[in-house]
Amino acid sequence: MTKRLGFVGIIIEDRLTAAPKVNNILSAYGEDIVARVGLPYRERKCSVITLTVDMTSDEIGALTGKLGAIEGVTVRSAMAKA
Repeated sequence: MTKRLGFVGIIIEDRLTAAPKVNNILSAYGEDIVARVGLPYRERKCSVITLTVDMTSDEIGALTGKLGAIEGVTVRSAMAKA
């Protein structure tokens, strides 16, 4: 399967509980993460992480599935067509 460029948007609503779990998963996929931007949004008591990734569709599905299974985490992704 061919790797493609994509992005993953992550919203963490419970930073104290969910952030360590999110970081552990992201570390496991570190080789395929091209860029990561994390912003704490203090006014809303959440964090937003944006990833640029170079992955197969199966890999991005596995990553987003693991992240989405964490309570208090919302995740969405998109991939380039080619």
